[in-house]
Amino acid sequence: MHYYVMTLFPDMIDAVMRESILGRAQSSGLVELTVKNIRDYTLDKHTRVDDYPYGGGAGMVMEAEPVWRCYEAICSEVGHKVKVIHLTPQGKVFNQSLAKEYAAEEDLIFLCGHYEGIDERVLEEIGTEDVSIGDYVLTGGELPAMVMMDAIARHIPGVLHNEDSADADSFGNGLLEYPQYTRPETFHDRSVPEILLSGHHANVEKWRLEQSLERTKERRPDLYEAWISKNNKK
Repeated sequence: MHYYVMTLFPDMIDAVMRESILGRAQSSGLVELTVKNIRDYTLDKHTRVDDYPYGGGAGMVMEAEPVWRCYEAICSEVGHKVKVIHLTPQGKVFNQSLAKEYAAEEDLIFLCGHYEGIDERVLEEIGTEDVSIGDYVLTGGELPAMVMMDAIARHIPGVLHNEDSADADSFGNGLLEYPQYTRPETFHDRSVPEILLSGHHANVEKWRLEQSLERTKERRPDLYEAWISKNNKK
């Protein structure tokens, strides 16, 4: 997987993406990252990339030309058009299913907007896929892009030491993950559930499913109802 990020703040991306699992994935060649500073593609001698919105209103709007030139440069490097994910609160909400879908791509471009957004014409010209990480507004698209790159990378073979980890995560099977425990067996008078110490794998798996169902029903009844509906049809 080769991630390309179009941004006005490349240092934000570099600082986070070289750490932890994503950093190891890059070192091992499973993930590549190229960060493009949109300012490098402006024709303005002062590297300006924004202007006042037509029709008036608060804030500034990112200009179409530098975004387009940056996109063209990436496609020229890759040798073909690349799927562009535009991070915006107006997009469809990112989830585990989308993470798996995007993990099948060889290349992905993340377009990080800023200010009041990006000139609509360049978004239409590129044919972006608008995606949000939730119903709230952030200063820019950099944080959502990093969230998505982390979630997507977990589905790339070899990134996780245990290939079953991604499937066992919350949402992997449509449910929230069961509670986890490690040593010591007793902490502040709280003991690990005896079933986990039994060594009986079938009973452990049954208990974990029960816990996932109970936790999902309590915390995310929407997911619980969807899971029940789906599994009752089988």
